Parts: sequence; structure tokens; C-alpha cells
Amino acid sequence: MDVNIHALWLAQDDPKKNTAVLASKRGDLKLHKSFRELPRRGIILEPLCGKVFGPEDHQLLMEQGGALVGLDCSWAHIESSVETVMKRTRLQPRMLPLLLAANPVNWGKPGRLTTAEALSACLYMMGRKEQAEQVLGAFRWGSRFFELNHEPLEEYAAAKSSAELVELQFEFFDIDRDFIEG
Repeated sequence: MDVNIHALWLAQDDPKKNTAVLASKRGDLKLHKSFRELPRRGIILEPLCGKVFGPEDHQLLMEQGGALVGLDCSWAHIESSVETVMKRTRLQPRMLPLLLAANPVNWGKPGRLTTAEALSACLYMMGRKEQAEQVLGAFRWGSRFFELNHEPLEEYAAAKSSAELVELQFEFFDIDRDFIEG
């Protein structure tokens, strides 16, 4: 059974290039323009929360009927967008362990994923590889995301806890621990 996928679109960028908008047109996720339309239970992906999406979160999405929601906003407005959204939803915030972006705007940059890349990464980590590939299937660079991140995604998917995921990042990426933990 597929994971219930949604995105909150804050309309901060060109809808013709927006991955959440394009994925919703294909039927790969449900797009919302209003907070009131968001699911009541589930996880919202936002990169500033400090808590990594891990195996402890899978049950909420796969067995308890929760939704996986991507926050779709411009990287230029990320802090104010996250602040606004988190005041208006009860969804549990989670971030991803580091991965490389494959999208043309941020190609190769750690953590600068599009909404579709972030949602696909979560699905992959949950063992829903076919659904993950489907979400990125509309983009010429979609398969490149999985090629760039094959090793970390496989290790992240095999991790037994969020704490293990955090530690695994350091095996794949040369980053300062304060960047992740601070």
C-alpha cells in the first residue's frame, strides 16, 4: 500500500518549474494551498527542525494512517516559511539526513533538495522504492537523484534509529558535526 503523500505549496516560486506542482499534476501527491486542507496526522518535512526522519516515524505513516507532507517553499524564504507553517499545523516536523540534490538549480549541493526529492528520499528510506521512483519519474533528472545518493539511501534505509541515521551522514559527507547538531 502506498504512503499518503501531500505537499503544502506556499507559491514562492515559478509553478511551471515547481516539483510539487508538477508531481501533483501527475497524481503522485496531493497539493494544498491552504493550511486548513492539510491532513491532521502525520509528518511534515522541513529542514530546520533538528529531528531526523527515521524508522521510529515509519509506523505513523504506514500503519496509523498518517500522511507524509512536504513543505514547498523557496530556499530564500525557508526560515520565515517554517516559522509560519509550524505555528499553524500539528504535524510532526522532521528533516532528512544529508543527501545530494540532483535538481538543476541546486545540483550536487548537500541538503538543497526539492520537495519531490525530499518526499522521494523518505519513501526510499521506508522501503517504498517504487513509489519513490514514481514521484521523481516526471523529471529528466529524477533517476539521477537515486544514482547520486544510492549508497547513503541504502544505508539510511537499513538504519535502526534516527540516531544511527545522524551518525551515518558523517560516513558519506565531510561536514562539521556542529552544522548538523546545532
